[in-house]
Amino acid sequence: RCTVDDRVTRVAWLNRSTILYAGNDKWSIDNRVVILSNTKTQYSIKIHNVDIYDEGPYTCSVQTDNHPKTSRVHLIVQVPPQIVNISSDITVNEGSSVTLMCLAFGRPEPTVTWRHLSGKGQGFASEDEYLEITGITREQSGEYECSAVNDVAVPDVRKVKVTVNYPPYISNAKNTGASVGQKGILQCEASAVPVAEFQWFKEDTRLANGLEGVRIESKGRLSTLTFFNVSEKDYGNYTCVATNKLGNTNASIILYGPGAVHDGGNAASRAAAGLCLWAALFARLLLDF
Repeated sequence: RCTVDDRVTRVAWLNRSTILYAGNDKWSIDNRVVILSNTKTQYSIKIHNVDIYDEGPYTCSVQTDNHPKTSRVHLIVQVPPQIVNISSDITVNEGSSVTLMCLAFGRPEPTVTWRHLSGKGQGFASEDEYLEITGITREQSGEYECSAVNDVAVPDVRKVKVTVNYPPYISNAKNTGASVGQKGILQCEASAVPVAEFQWFKEDTRLANGLEGVRIESKGRLSTLTFFNVSEKDYGNYTCVATNKLGNTNASIILYGPGAVHDGGNAASRAAAGLCLWAALFARLLLDF
């Protein structure tokens, strides 16, 4: 807007050195620029659909009876934050180094932050366009959120999924008791990325699904070995082996009958402790005799 009075004889609007309007005559070829008001008190133009290239100085030039006068205004164009380039979802092996990129544009220039959206909540990661993770761990897998903020509009938010491969780790394998003629189930649970494949062994013999009245079912992290009709020969030590492309691990699981003494943590040590107890009692009886 440009305020004028009745002494003004000529008026013009300029953008830098380019004439936009002279009086009611349009000099600019930009159809977004229009005359808004040309009266004895006001000479104003309007710019539709402003973009960043419109930013800069605008000059209202007026001619009076005595001498020319100018009034200058600087147009500042604000642009909402926009993420223009961000890393794709990525899969890496545990221990690798990872760099995530998030480039954003806006006026004023937006602040870019990274956050790790873990199961424990939002963890602060970095206040930078680049997030560098050295020696990544399995706990650092998941979604990472990039946020671009400049207070002109709501933040622009994008996410990147980071998958961390790691070898199998058997987290649950308990000894189980079952009576002869009843159903018995051994379970083996393993964490791994990619998901582990399971195999079952009794001593050195690999068990096959459907043979000798057993069924092997593996789904996700869990594998089960089911005995539909437990017999004496089924009792003993079984080995669960979990494997993926990064490695393998195994655990020993015992199927025992009624009256057997076992615990879920270390059946072998429990058995050894029992033998020691009997030996001590036997020695005491000999001394008393």
